Amino acid sequence: MIPRNCRFLHRKYVCGIGTCQRGFKNPSGCTQHRNAAHNGIATNKIRAPPHVEELPHGPDIQLPANKQEPRCYTTHHPILDGTPCDADGHDLPPHTKPPPLTKQEQDDFAPYKDRVEFELADLLFRRNQMPAGELDDLLALWAATIQEPPYANHQDMNETIDATTLGDAPWSSFSVEYTGDITGDTVPPWKTKKYDIWMRNPRTVFRNQLSNPDFDGEIDYAAKRDFNAKGKRVWRDLMSGNWAWQQSDIIAKDEETHGSMFVPVIIGSDKTTVSVATGQTEFYPLYGSIGNVHNTVRRAHRNAISIIGFLAIPKTDRQYEGDPAFRRFRRQLFHASLEAIFEPLRSGMTKSEVTRCPDGHFRRVIYGLGPYIADYPEQVLLACIVQNWCPGCTAKPNDLDEFGEGPGRRSHEHTYLLQTHFDLKMLWDDYGIVGNIMPFTASFPRADIHQLLTPDLLHQIIKGTFKDHLVGWVEEYLVLVHGKTGAAVILADIDRRIAAVPSFPNLRRFPQGRGFKQWTGDDSKALMKVYLPAITGHVPTQMVRAIRAFLDFCYLARRDVLDETTLDAMDDALERFHADRVIFQSSGVRPSGFSLPRQHSMMHYRYLIQKFGAPNGLCSSITESKHIKAVKEPWRRSSRCEALGQMLLTNQRQDKLAASRVDFTHRGMLDGTCLPWWIDRVVAQDEAVALDNPSAIPEAIDNDTDSDDGNANNANDNDDADDNPTVDGPRYLGEVTLAVKKIQGYPRRLRDLGTAIGQPNFTELVRRFLFDQLNPNSSQLSSDIPLDNCPQVYGSVSVFPSALAVYYAPSDPSGVGGMHRERIHATRCWRKTAYPRNDCIFAEKDPELDGFRGLHAARVVIFFSFKHQQITYPCALVEWFVPVGDRPCSNTGMWIVEPQIGLGGGRITSVIHVDSILRGAHLIGVYGDDHIPRDFKFTDTLDAFAAYYVNKFIDHHANEIAF
Repeated sequence: MIPRNCRFLHRKYVCGIGTCQRGFKNPSGCTQHRNAAHNGIATNKIRAPPHVEELPHGPDIQLPANKQEPRCYTTHHPILDGTPCDADGHDLPPHTKPPPLTKQEQDDFAPYKDRVEFELADLLFRRNQMPAGELDDLLALWAATIQEPPYANHQDMNETIDATTLGDAPWSSFSVEYTGDITGDTVPPWKTKKYDIWMRNPRTVFRNQLSNPDFDGEIDYAAKRDFNAKGKRVWRDLMSGNWAWQQSDIIAKDEETHGSMFVPVIIGSDKTTVSVATGQTEFYPLYGSIGNVHNTVRRAHRNAISIIGFLAIPKTDRQYEGDPAFRRFRRQLFHASLEAIFEPLRSGMTKSEVTRCPDGHFRRVIYGLGPYIADYPEQVLLACIVQNWCPGCTAKPNDLDEFGEGPGRRSHEHTYLLQTHFDLKMLWDDYGIVGNIMPFTASFPRADIHQLLTPDLLHQIIKGTFKDHLVGWVEEYLVLVHGKTGAAVILADIDRRIAAVPSFPNLRRFPQGRGFKQWTGDDSKALMKVYLPAITGHVPTQMVRAIRAFLDFCYLARRDVLDETTLDAMDDALERFHADRVIFQSSGVRPSGFSLPRQHSMMHYRYLIQKFGAPNGLCSSITESKHIKAVKEPWRRSSRCEALGQMLLTNQRQDKLAASRVDFTHRGMLDGTCLPWWIDRVVAQDEAVALDNPSAIPEAIDNDTDSDDGNANNANDNDDADDNPTVDGPRYLGEVTLAVKKIQGYPRRLRDLGTAIGQPNFTELVRRFLFDQLNPNSSQLSSDIPLDNCPQVYGSVSVFPSALAVYYAPSDPSGVGGMHRERIHATRCWRKTAYPRNDCIFAEKDPELDGFRGLHAARVVIFFSFKHQQITYPCALVEWFVPVGDRPCSNTGMWIVEPQIGLGGGRITSVIHVDSILRGAHLIGVYGDDHIPRDFKFTDTLDAFAAYYVNKFIDHHANEIAF
């Protein structure tokens, strides 16, 4: 028998950067992970920086006239300012420290015996979701060893989790049934059925959210107004919008509320299907979130959104589906359920109650029903209006966008007035009102559903207007003009164009085109990034301009921060979209015009942004993502028979585990590993040895480093960097650094390396680069001086497969500080394939110029470094692109560039310092009227075309800098 020499090694070296608790077996693995994944950020606790400078609470403050440099600033509501108080509601003196969050001891893991018990329960129940039978088998194997397992069986573990009081919000239910006339020979089955609605007390749920210490530093305790350096309003989070301030003004009319904290409740509901193949199993979850936490927290799902109910879904057979009585009952059931669920909050909407907050202080809290996240069908149901009408205004459904003098805004008062003067038919036909019911908000203080419906980027803009409308209309146009056969040929070429775009971090590819049945929001977002160049040349230029105007509007609306200039640009883009979309009408695609509710919603975006802040914090993509953890995964781990009760327990246990982790982390009980205390001394000794003699630390068997593979045949370095573009940590000046590990197999001398990469003048380029570095103030360019006057490079050269760019991009996936990262690749063998990958970059040209005029576009040939006089120079050999013309393309809005060609016909190359690289760039070929060959490979794109679009739609940061 072959002896086994491998031993289990504890992962006793913990990263500790931000929320990263990844463990490693040796110091070198931990160091390499920190450098690769976190860019060398210090290991102190990371908090989000304030959005802008916060000034003392009070009325709007004017900046002093003698202030040298204008700065951003914030003013808070002067009356409902969230003054800290004690547990009895008495105001505290300024700068009073908060009381301890808990009286428990530092090592008290109750109801768990120790950290191992908690970590095991969290691993098996929440992270791994291990089935009960397999969990019992694992514990039995554990018991076969010397040590007793932490739990006797899965019931023991579940009971321990259930004993947790943190995050506890028990489920309860109530039933609703039809109370109308059920006489007659045939009674529809829906009239005799009882409908169960499950709920958690929303007051308990929101108090749990408010007391979460994980939100400290990322929450607003009062309505605010943000201003930029020019003194113009800025909108970001919900509390920066006009609505929160107006609500605070109304509440402040009652002197008893002065000093309170206004807590708007964000609500969201959406049906979701968990199984199509086995009977269309549907659930109707209801979610809630406090509006005070910042948008970044809500988008990250850091326990800022909780499931608070499951609504009933009344169904009947086909005979009664169109029965007006059944449809009326369905609406009544929906609104009565919501009213009953939020009833426990009613008293807290007018009278404050003392509640613990994330910073540890108590505050007097007043709740209010806030923005409701819903797609259009749900908005119709919520607003009690007729399909195809606008839930926010009284525009006619046959002429939504052609306002004339403009429609009025809907309100409960307006509906009450109409109901007293007109019959149900006139309300339905002339005003789009379902007259026999009022929305559930009508019974709550300061709540009007017509004023609370949020803009929905996912369904109104991305999936609605873009995918369902514009992309579909383009296909219809091609069929009208070229017939089905001719259109199929063109659509196939459009698919090949889309498939031919070069790689880019986190860009979803469409290698087989767009011909798949199930479209997701992510698919639509990915198509938006590459669609415009693909259709150019196949459709009229006015059609291209219409879609370009829409994309301009969409990318502006999806920004994390919007100011008045942004809103003006959105108005301009919307005006251009309306002017150019008439091509779809004149060409016969939309002969009846464009009275479409989802497109009409764009007319309200400016008003709603000023009201509720940036739409990306109130998008239905947030609730749809929550479906996975709250509905779909619990359903999959259930028995599938009467699954709802099991799903409720699963959600409750997951919330308790999450709350326990936050509490234990806040108390410092999860720092380091689960190893006994005496292991820390061993770790300290090992680290001391590593500092004096790094080679003394055994490497053991460890594949956990996030560095490059180091093999010339597998130089795809850290794929994790592409998959996870977020960077934990505060905002800082961005940087570009070379990959941690070098590529083996390249020559180490300049001349030999130049030959290997097909760059015979490589040595000359490096020497001239070094001259510029050593003589930054020289009046001469290195290209103008004799080569003999340039310094020699005698040391060895190291080649790297990639560079990591980190920069501030809060509108893209990012950490709490808004920092985003992407990997820029330059390797001859990408992901063990025979294909090279040489990404493009933006390099700085002139910071005084706006947009792309201040940037260069280039393609990286290789990343390398060398030493000269003990200084390391990280560099890139690049091929340059130059703009075609002095402005972007008038149709696509994107700059067009072409390779800069030298006298010999080859592309001009230079060596640049990586510090001059801003970030990655994405270039797409200008296809013209030609069709793409069927066997064309996307890896050849950057070599195959005479000109390229600078793709400003690849992400939001590129859209902001490459205009």
